[in-house]
Amino acid sequence: MKISTRVELGIVALADIAMNSQEGNTVSSAEIAARQGISQKYLEQIIVGLRQGGFVKGQKGLRGGYLLSRPASRIYLSEILNALDNTILADTYEDTENSGNDIRSSVNSCLWDKFNGYMRRFTEQMTLADLIKECKENSDQKANYMYYI
Repeated sequence: MKISTRVELGIVALADIAMNSQEGNTVSSAEIAARQGISQKYLEQIIVGLRQGGFVKGQKGLRGGYLLSRPASRIYLSEILNALDNTILADTYEDTENSGNDIRSSVNSCLWDKFNGYMRRFTEQMTLADLIKECKENSDQKANYMYYI
């Protein structure tokens, strides 16, 4: 599966905002861009989509930046994917004019429809908070490795 850079960086930006906006502090696009190695100009385009999707809200002023519009535990990955690229979780298209091709229909129903169903259920159950928790656990495990030369 190939996920667009827009979707990947949108999820990264949301995770960064969630992890760095504790106690109501805002997170600027410049801070996110610097931490994540993302072009700020491109990131700002992605944040527009995140604002339109209702995931972040902007705050203007000296200490301006972005905050999550609702708790990370109430933001589901399926919502993010649909807001940034509504084709990822879409059902496979079956050409009704050529539907006489039994192998093609079978492959669509036995493979792609099931795959899409699994993806949809997985992303409908996983929240941004779950993702952040797994990322933190992953980085904690990596920090515990000791290398000897």
